[in-house]
Amino acid sequence: MTAASPRSGAGILFVLPALAAIGTFFFVPVLASLVLSITDFDIYAVASTSNLRWIGLGNYRQLLADPLFWTALGNTFFFVLVAGPVSIAASLGAALLLQSRAVRLRTFFRTVAVAVVWRYVYHPRYGLLNRALGVFGVPPIDWLGDPDWALLSICLLAVWKNFGFNMLIFVAALQAIPESLYEAASLDGASRWQQVRHVTLPMLAPTFLFVSILTLIGHFQLFAEPYVMTQGGPANATLSIVLLLYDQGFRWWNMGYAAAVAFVLFGILVTFTLLFRTLLPRRAAVSGPSQTADAEPES
Repeated sequence: MTAASPRSGAGILFVLPALAAIGTFFFVPVLASLVLSITDFDIYAVASTSNLRWIGLGNYRQLLADPLFWTALGNTFFFVLVAGPVSIAASLGAALLLQSRAVRLRTFFRTVAVAVVWRYVYHPRYGLLNRALGVFGVPPIDWLGDPDWALLSICLLAVWKNFGFNMLIFVAALQAIPESLYEAASLDGASRWQQVRHVTLPMLAPTFLFVSILTLIGHFQLFAEPYVMTQGGPANATLSIVLLLYDQGFRWWNMGYAAAVAFVLFGILVTFTLLFRTLLPRRAAVSGPSQTADAEPES
């Protein structure tokens, strides 16, 4: 074994403060939360250890038997499966529109920003959305007060909120695609749609993976929208996993139960992230750039 060089020792000294900060503010709290999730912790008796009971997997068993948890999980999955794909598709569509040479108002579309307070948009009496629908004779809808519409309304808000960020990422990725690929496809007789299908989409596969994982993680952590707009109502129609965690931990002080909810959510996020990392590259390999040369000429 060779002794460590002075240069490697200096490097370790440089990274030690960062590692110490990561360990103190990330790993230690995560470990403490994991320990907390197997206890029946009473926050009102912090100074007393007699009320800190070790209950093993009791919180997780209680969680799986709680109908409120399954309601929150169902609402969260609905939000992820509806708002996520719509948000990505809308962002990609707008990015393709902005990148298209046929659009002459590109600068206009890039500089317009929508600044609307969504709670007033959804107001049942004075909201802009109901006023617009009233022109077509549609009666007013209580968007945030009707269980049938509340979660869909929050999905629409999430699509708008994530629209700009995802669109900028897609625009940057589109600008990085070599123009020579489109020229070669055009010479082979590929139509505009065939160029998008066989050149643009395969070249965007890494960007799709990045945007999909970010959108997935963000949507599973749905909290601010229902907390501000509906408080999880009406009739728990907009209750999310993170909002349930907040209620249990910081409203009812069931810290052990809340920690168990957090680790269930962590397990779900890890599972879906690994699925995305596994499936998306395979699909990209099946429909990759190699098919560009095989694009059928337009008849």
